[in-house]
Amino acid sequence: MKIVDARGKTCPQPVILTKKEADNGELEITTIVDNETSKQNVLKFGTKLNFKCEVEDRADGTYIVMTKTGDSAQCDVCEESEKIINEIGSAKPQTKGYVFGTNLLGSGSEQLGKNLMKAFIYTITETKPYPNFMIFLNSGVKLTTEGSDSIDDLQKLSDAGVRIVSCGTCLDFYEIKTKIQVGQITNMYDIVETITNSDNTVTL
Repeated sequence: MKIVDARGKTCPQPVILTKKEADNGELEITTIVDNETSKQNVLKFGTKLNFKCEVEDRADGTYIVMTKTGDSAQCDVCEESEKIINEIGSAKPQTKGYVFGTNLLGSGSEQLGKNLMKAFIYTITETKPYPNFMIFLNSGVKLTTEGSDSIDDLQKLSDAGVRIVSCGTCLDFYEIKTKIQVGQITNMYDIVETITNSDNTVTL
């Protein structure tokens, strides 16, 4: 049985750590968490992948024991993915990307918004296929410049081939053009062209 110690980890890390073991073919996984949110997220994930889940609350944490049901060692989600890939065949791959118009995710608490954005970008690094591009506008350019908590994650994506660009006008407005740490500086014409030619663009 594989043990995943996710105590002290914030969303979405407990699920991502568990997912890695499931993707590796583990049929029995015990994930240890220390808060209700992580517990519910891991349970939902395990159920989705047809694992039988049992929960045991102990003094040192909550133990979620997941056992793969059925005869197949391969999860139904993986099998469905293979079917889709086979059906697509040689079809032209679609382009997709994100437009970050702010350095915060959601409205309300600024600190919570920063934490959620950091978690969102981190989750992108753990979810494939990666997007083709990530565009940063307005205060979103603060995510690609000095002091950002997401520099390492964005650099990982950039190294993997994700095109990361920041609006030059926005960098000038905030007077941080010289502090850019990852990606390239671009203009509005390039931004509009990239979005127009994309099959799927998500704006935050």
